[in-house]
Amino acid sequence: MTNRYLLTATLLAFGAAPAVYAEVPSDPAIAPVQSFYDALVGSMKQGKQLGMKGRYEKLKPVIEQSFDLPGMTRLSVGPAWTTMPEADQKALTEALSRYTVASYASNFKSFDGEKFVVDPASTLRGADKVVTSKLIAGKDVIPFNYRMRQVGSNWKVIDIFLNGYVSQIAKQRSDFAATVQAGGAAALVKKLNSLSDGLMKD
Repeated sequence: MTNRYLLTATLLAFGAAPAVYAEVPSDPAIAPVQSFYDALVGSMKQGKQLGMKGRYEKLKPVIEQSFDLPGMTRLSVGPAWTTMPEADQKALTEALSRYTVASYASNFKSFDGEKFVVDPASTLRGADKVVTSKLIAGKDVIPFNYRMRQVGSNWKVIDIFLNGYVSQIAKQRSDFAATVQAGGAAALVKKLNSLSDGLMKD
C-alpha cells in the first residue's frame, strides 16, 4: 500500500454498538461522498494539466459542500475550542479547511485506473450515518468509511475512517493538542498554514 493514499488520517473505533442498516431506497447520506469521489477522480485525471493550484481550486468547492469543515475543526481542536474567541475559531476553521483541500490535491495528483466504490446503503450510528467505501488501486483495496452528520437539511462528512476504524478527527486532535496547549489558536493556525504552504509547492 502506498503512502499516497494514506490521507492525513486517524483514530478511533466506532464503538461496540451493532450497526443497523438504513432502509432508505435513495440514501441522502451517500450523495455527498459520491460527489466528492467524482470530483476527486476528475481532478486526478486532469492532474498534470491542472497542477497543484488547479487541483486545489477544483476540489475546494466540492469539499466545502460535502464536508462539515467547521464541525470537523471544532472536534479536532477538542475542549479548548469552547474557550476560544469567535475570531480564533474562524481562523482555525479557515486554516484546517485549506489544509484539508491541499492534502487531497497533493495526495491524489494523477490517475492510474483507480476506482472508488461506494456502498449503496449507509449504517446508522445514533443520529449519524456511516457510509462505507473502498479505493481500488491495482492490487490494493483500501477501505474508507465516512461518518455523516446532518447539518441543516444536508448530510455532510464529519469524520473519515481509514481501514474502517482509523479516525482522522482523533488523529488530528492528538496532533494538535500540544500546539494548542503551548501557543493557543494562533500557534495552530501558523502550523496548519505552514503545512498547507508546503503542500501547495508540490
